[in-house]
Amino acid sequence: MPPLDIPRSAIDPYTDASILDPYDDYRALRDLGPVVRLDQYDVWAAARYEEVYDALHDHTSFISGEGVGITEQLNKAQHGSSLTSDPPYHDLVRGLVARHLTPKALREFHTYIQEWADKLVDELVARGEFDAVKDFGQAFPLALVPDLLGWPVEEGRERLLDWAAAGFNAFGPLNERTRAGFPLLQEMGEFLHRMSVPGNLRPDSWGAQLVADAQAGKIADELLPALLGDFLAPSMDTSVSALSSMLWLFGAHPGQWELLRSDPALIPNAFNEIVRLESPLRGFTRLLTRDRALGGTELTAGSRVLLLYGSANRDERHWTSPETFDITRAAASEHLGFGHGIHGCVGQALSRLEGHSLMTALVRRVRRIEIGEPVWRLHNTIRGIEHLPVVLRA
Repeated sequence: MPPLDIPRSAIDPYTDASILDPYDDYRALRDLGPVVRLDQYDVWAAARYEEVYDALHDHTSFISGEGVGITEQLNKAQHGSSLTSDPPYHDLVRGLVARHLTPKALREFHTYIQEWADKLVDELVARGEFDAVKDFGQAFPLALVPDLLGWPVEEGRERLLDWAAAGFNAFGPLNERTRAGFPLLQEMGEFLHRMSVPGNLRPDSWGAQLVADAQAGKIADELLPALLGDFLAPSMDTSVSALSSMLWLFGAHPGQWELLRSDPALIPNAFNEIVRLESPLRGFTRLLTRDRALGGTELTAGSRVLLLYGSANRDERHWTSPETFDITRAAASEHLGFGHGIHGCVGQALSRLEGHSLMTALVRRVRRIEIGEPVWRLHNTIRGIEHLPVVLRA
């Protein structure tokens, strides 16, 4: 039985309506208290910034090794990746993946990525109307990430986005979206097992180096497919969401676009503000290993807590005018849009590099960003746009 003094709510953040427009539900959960019981799923939810930040920075109490989804049945099937592990294993495997994705490691790609971004923006300016997701947000991940990972040219590339989407959906409830992804997850698993065989990935690629680590005994062979998958999801869906939201927000706020054009030094801060306001990750759960207070609320060991990043990033208790898109916001870098702590998104440096390069290209070439009405994506874990017509005026 949950403690009687903790507020309960019938809000279901995984309904179609809540996914398409979650912010009223997030606000209601924040207003109820620092921790709220979600009756629909028999879990606690933390929707305020302070509590989400606190939990993310106490990985010994709020663990990930028992899964980070909301469904225990699916949590038991998700193991081996850096996302669903705890130290010391987490530190080892995250290090093997993250060594390629640190800002320092990515420096050698800066010129190439900027040239690619310039070329893409030139093409889109010349094209006229295009789709922000398919033609802009997805273009970079599909163009570069498979080559970096060493995927064979003839296999897998056309399925990467579908596989990543299915993987993230499985962190939600066992609903229709999750079930629809089961065949894709099986397909992805079979592919990653094939890619775990020495010689099947391009030599000297990121993925081939991970296979070599397994051959050298640094990681168990049976864990290799999950770790190869660690490269896949963080490099895809979060980036697609952030880049698509970039065009939507600047198109909807022309004054902010003019401000960025007049001062391109704001580009890093602008990217943080985009991720704060439209957080790519809605949230993950953690399992509590001991009795612990969160926001003054006493929770017992064994409790599962849903940490709502997208809500924390609009918490009125932490942010000034949280609904306002302001690229000069001094605290924008404090956002939790990529998670935080030891489990912060391993691919966020790559996502930032993509975002900064594309904003630089847009500032150089584009006077005005014209948008139509966005169609939002129905997804359990990723907040993002499905379609958005855009025209770039040079």
